[in-house]
Amino acid sequence: MARAGQRKSNGARNGRGAGQRRNTRASERSLISVLTGLAREVDRAVSGPPTRPVVRTKFQVVALLVREERARVLADTDLNDSKRARKLEQLDGVATLIARTAVRDTSLLQLLADDARVSDSARAVKAKVMRSAGLEPPEEPESEPAAPAEPALSTKNQVQPQSVTARQLANPFLAPDFEAAAARNAPQARRLAGWELLEPLFRSFEQGANGAPSCMTLPDPRPVPTPAGRELMPHQSQVVAAAASGHRTFLLADEPGLGKTAQALLAAQAANAYPLLVVSPNVVKTNWENEVRLWTPQKRATVVHGDGDQVDGFADIVIVNYEILDRHVGWLGDLGFRGMVVDEAHFIKNKTSQRSQHILALSDRIQARAARPLLMALTGTPLINDIEDFRAIWQFLGWIDDTMPLGPLMNSLEETGLTPVDRGFFAAARASVIDMGIVRRQKVDVVADIPARRVADMPVELDGAAGRSIRAAEAALAARLVERYRSAVKARSADSATDAIDHEVVRRVAASELKAASADSGAENVFTMVRRIGQAKASLAADFAAQLSRNVGKVVFFAKHIDVMDQAEQMFADRGIRYASIRGDQSPSVRKKNIAAFVEDPEVSIVVCSLTAAGVGLNLQVASNLVLAELSWTDAEQTQAIDRIHRIGQDQPVTAWRIIAAHTIDSKIAELIDSKSGLAARALDGAPDEDPDMSTNVQLEALVGLLTDALAAELLV
Repeated sequence: MARAGQRKSNGARNGRGAGQRRNTRASERSLISVLTGLAREVDRAVSGPPTRPVVRTKFQVVALLVREERARVLADTDLNDSKRARKLEQLDGVATLIARTAVRDTSLLQLLADDARVSDSARAVKAKVMRSAGLEPPEEPESEPAAPAEPALSTKNQVQPQSVTARQLANPFLAPDFEAAAARNAPQARRLAGWELLEPLFRSFEQGANGAPSCMTLPDPRPVPTPAGRELMPHQSQVVAAAASGHRTFLLADEPGLGKTAQALLAAQAANAYPLLVVSPNVVKTNWENEVRLWTPQKRATVVHGDGDQVDGFADIVIVNYEILDRHVGWLGDLGFRGMVVDEAHFIKNKTSQRSQHILALSDRIQARAARPLLMALTGTPLINDIEDFRAIWQFLGWIDDTMPLGPLMNSLEETGLTPVDRGFFAAARASVIDMGIVRRQKVDVVADIPARRVADMPVELDGAAGRSIRAAEAALAARLVERYRSAVKARSADSATDAIDHEVVRRVAASELKAASADSGAENVFTMVRRIGQAKASLAADFAAQLSRNVGKVVFFAKHIDVMDQAEQMFADRGIRYASIRGDQSPSVRKKNIAAFVEDPEVSIVVCSLTAAGVGLNLQVASNLVLAELSWTDAEQTQAIDRIHRIGQDQPVTAWRIIAAHTIDSKIAELIDSKSGLAARALDGAPDEDPDMSTNVQLEALVGLLTDALAAELLV
């Protein structure tokens, strides 16, 4: 013990013992490994703007740690030249990876600046990453405690445009609204106190439809004053009439293309809900400004860009995009809005995301300050994967909080006289929620002049080396899954052995494979395979689009990945076909110019669009044919793309040509996407519930199908 203590003392005098040096060097290697894995995770998550806030945070943390580790390696006198060069090369590899990632979403580049703001969440993630690498993060200086506010909005390190300050100085006091306070503090009925109600409310949209569509009772269409040359369609005027008669919360879930923007703007006018806040994806905020000029030209709109230097603080309508909301949430919460519209509201379905938390905080602040504000959630695809995608939207609208229904919804449930164990509760609960303001109309029901659309699959054979490689990789993946399945079955007792396929084990094996694929194990997986299939289909899809354009005129070409777009554009250029391009890294002016070229120039026959950057907010109805070169993971994303041409004013049948790689997992994914298309129909349109599992994960089910088919093939041998 004495010798051990002496060794420890000597180590302390030398500043660091030999064992400590070994641990530190191991941590250095581990940190680079952790950063490499995190950079790859971020790269997979970024397919183009908008990038989720949590992914942006991880991107910034990787950049910070690479920068700090590089400086430390350069200053470490314990490293010889060869070791230092090797570490610097590894760090350069990570830096190159995040640089390539930023190319797909150029808004990430601002996070690489030396003066980029580091949020508290980024510091927390940074500390977690360092600890996972065996390093102790430095202590952060304690921040000043935030002043209490109700509801709380973090304003640390946020911007405030000068014109907003001028508005506040011109009118420094917001008049107290005692009606708002009374409404929030009103006593709640107590019969259902103690019951868990949120889960039954969500499930009521699966079990209580009884063939009825999800649409509140709306007033009869009535004339709505509109600018000269513009006229609302009857279904649009119904929502405006409801707002005029006093209704104030809407989940406007009309199918894409039915004019939700105009309905929202004129509903705000009818409710006098000014100032009005509009939150939208970046790609459509300029379109919102244009729609304000068209439908409510007497109202002034201002669009928030960057730090808001050009914001008009005295405008009637403030338009801001999700991606920069964190910088402006402070002053937005204090401006005194009397209405709020959230466009593409399915963007907030993840309640843990920063964007969702900002939206909910702003909504709560508005409801605390204004009596019966106008709150509208706009989305043609409110459900993506699960019925609980409703949760954040309902909370934004003030119908629920984290634990229970609120106000009028709770009172409506009380008035039913039913509890969740009573027969008829689900139907009554569903009706109560719908009456809060769910509006869902289908094109076939309300717009007779919008032609039916169809999706036509175009199977293609992947020939040559690429096709052989993909089929070999798919066979190898299937063989790996079968091997894992056999091992799992063998681990069971001999009595349970059977030749029949154990579907429970199949799902466990598939789930394990999906988890490994998400962790980037380096082996061929479902994500890399689908990416390779997309690359292999690129030239075939472009060839089909080129032929199609010669026969039918203008064609919209959608792809998910930049390299697929690049291949298609190169083929069009080689064939002398003029095209326009819509990508996520374009400035608004370039984007507007390219859209105008496709819409107005008869010589531009094809527009090549990013599925993520151009899937919402565009009107490309000059075309009636669309090519989907790559498959999405959701029917909602595919539908959003098709609805760029299937919109009000389209007078031609719309056909979406979906390019499918035959005899590959591509075909299975297409089937699964189609099966998911019934989700919104079951929950919102009252269609029969043919698929009881509404939360089906396409990626998981694709692997389940691959393994099941492989096992079935073995049984036939």
